[in-house]
Amino acid sequence: GRVTDDKDMRTSDILIADFFQPQILSDDYKFSASGRYYSFTPDVDAPHQSYLQYIDSLPLNPEPEVFGMHDNANITCAITEADATFGIILTLQPRVAAGGGISREDQIVEMARLMASQLPALYDIEGVSMLYPTDYHESMNTVLVQEGQRYNKLLHVMHLSLKDLQRALKGFVVLSAELEAMGNACFDQRVPATWTAAAYPSMKPLGPWFKDLLQRLHFISSWIDMGIPPAFWVSGFFFPQGFLTAILQNYARKCKFPIDIVSFSFVMRDESVEELTEKPEDGCYVYGLFLEGARWDKKFRTLVDPKPKELFSPMPTIHMLPQRDRATPTGDIYRCPVYKILTRTGTLSTTGHSTNFVTWIEIPSDKPTVWRSSLVSETNAQVKFCDQDYWIKAGVACFCALRY
Repeated sequence: GRVTDDKDMRTSDILIADFFQPQILSDDYKFSASGRYYSFTPDVDAPHQSYLQYIDSLPLNPEPEVFGMHDNANITCAITEADATFGIILTLQPRVAAGGGISREDQIVEMARLMASQLPALYDIEGVSMLYPTDYHESMNTVLVQEGQRYNKLLHVMHLSLKDLQRALKGFVVLSAELEAMGNACFDQRVPATWTAAAYPSMKPLGPWFKDLLQRLHFISSWIDMGIPPAFWVSGFFFPQGFLTAILQNYARKCKFPIDIVSFSFVMRDESVEELTEKPEDGCYVYGLFLEGARWDKKFRTLVDPKPKELFSPMPTIHMLPQRDRATPTGDIYRCPVYKILTRTGTLSTTGHSTNFVTWIEIPSDKPTVWRSSLVSETNAQVKFCDQDYWIKAGVACFCALRY
């Protein structure tokens, strides 16, 4: 039940390879860096008893190292368990305020009023389409219009529901079950289900979620007012897969290549986003990704282990550069999956894209190289890709948005 997609199969194959190999028969074969987990040689006179003694000597709770993970994985596990526990406790809280002070309903009304006052108006899609008309040589115009339409659907639902919730709690209209559920969610700092249905995937509680939404809308509004930006905040897209396809399409149409033979190469930039004031000739600069399980060393330009207690680290600005018939790398890179949110799970939408997985990127790394079969999400061809089992076992991945 845990192997649900081809990324899980990649991890499973790498983990199994550590156990199904000839070296496991040698006395000095180690399963982990510390040597605590090793290939045990039993006592020939009492093999059963010696195996039991070895098993009893192992820690009751296995350390992350046995799976190839960093010690920070213990912290991530503890945070996840605590969040789940507090979520259950929160649902058991009484819904009626006791004693004096502001009533529960008044608090919800005030929250709804504040959010409604900060929420911008819907985008004028017709006006945006006139400013950025459909252009054969500039697919970004189509991306902007479509992003505006998606955010408009969410804004429409939010404007309408916030207004109705305030009126219902004041007694002007009937408090429906949907509005009551929305009020409960707001009070518990959860994103209402009606908003989630119209929104992008997110794990944030209501406060950070609303702040993130305003930042996303500011990104789109700045694009409309000031033109195509020199660097793109990839986390601000409702549908980042469509944005990446448009970049490839621009290059293919410019050079008159079939888009099927064009793919990205990845260049890690040392400059900050503020220093990149002009668009690249080909491709695009993207920023806003977060790395889990590793960090980028700017000095040595390679992936390295994360610092203790540092669960996530920012990725540098990446130049996604399209190339024709790009040669497959033969080493010194880690093929890193990019997800929208931390769950790493998703379903296939009607467009054929995952609701969570975005794309693969290649990050320079000096760890040993392994060769593995290609995955369905990478290519339809049956080929071998170089990768690095050190980072695969560590669960290294990039994310567009975090939990808070």
